[in-house]
Amino acid sequence: MEMNIRAKLLVIAGIIAAATAVWHWLCIIGGLSWYAFAHAPPIILESVKQATLLAPAGAFMIGLLFLSCTVFAFSAAGLIRKIPLLKSALANIALLCLVRGGIGIAHLVLAQHLDRWELVASPVWFFCGVCFLLGLVEQYKMPQLAR
Repeated sequence: MEMNIRAKLLVIAGIIAAATAVWHWLCIIGGLSWYAFAHAPPIILESVKQATLLAPAGAFMIGLLFLSCTVFAFSAAGLIRKIPLLKSALANIALLCLVRGGIGIAHLVLAQHLDRWELVASPVWFFCGVCFLLGLVEQYKMPQLAR
């Protein structure tokens, strides 16, 4: 199966999203130090300390959201069948990734100190946003099936 550059970029973005899903699930097992390393908000860190369900349930659900990004990326790339709401999902995922990446990049430019986490995460998510956006453009270029 020959893939164009946009499909390859979508596959890369899908793999990044899948790895992020796994990372969130591993935080549940890894405990407080893993959540802290991932820059979880204080309420989540407190949930881990108190052993409430907020942190693991949140991490599990966020992991599912990232896994759904992978499914949409792979569908748009042609690795799996076309799924419903593909264009809408690609548009929303691209927007969220671009905003997440853009805010982080702006924070890096304006910050007094460099946060290593933002230094890595922001450009990665901005890149993923561009990949999803290119995938969306590709979906609009594809000929529609006759009804």
